[in-house]
Amino acid sequence: MPPTLAIPILHAVTSDDIAARPGFLDRAAAVMRVMGPRGAVHLRTHRLSAADMNSLAGKLVEIQAESGCWVVINDRVDVALATGARAVQLTSRSIPIPDALAMAPALTVGASIHSPEEAATAERDGAAWAVAGHVFPGESETGEQERGEAFIMGVIERTILPVIAIGGVLPRHVRGLRGAGAWGVAVIRGIWGAADAEAAATDYLSAYDADGGS
Repeated sequence: MPPTLAIPILHAVTSDDIAARPGFLDRAAAVMRVMGPRGAVHLRTHRLSAADMNSLAGKLVEIQAESGCWVVINDRVDVALATGARAVQLTSRSIPIPDALAMAPALTVGASIHSPEEAATAERDGAAWAVAGHVFPGESETGEQERGEAFIMGVIERTILPVIAIGGVLPRHVRGLRGAGAWGVAVIRGIWGAADAEAAATDYLSAYDADGGS
């Protein structure tokens, strides 16, 4: 597990539609350069073929080397290993965390969790961070009620892992989430849906720094 201070505080999470947009790679490069080592781009796709995902991940990893921004591959440990990504993000549908670490002991593993109990399990299994949601309405999830900062506080009570809040997070939410104990935030449309994704990433980092973050 990397030192807590090395864990990115701003996670820009993609989807199939985002990754398929014309000019995605250029936008991702701009976002990664703005975030630097404080950020991570999560390549999360379900429709790309293994070959296409490997190719896209490899291009992002080239920018990772230049910018210091992490590339995190959702679910696919094989792609993360083959391309040199910094980490893999696992969900309840992925292989178990201990199995992923056995396959790739040098790979950093994040866990997606939806309850304090799942956070405790992720910690026990060896995850380096927990992406916890759904916090606010308005992101990729549908039919889920807003759980807010109280949910993050409940997760923090059950784990020492750095907790990354996801779900409808806007820059104005960052202070409250940090106050609730969140290490950082994960964003989908807040960055990729903005007219200027680079400026949007800057806004999130500025909001974090305004709260005394590092």
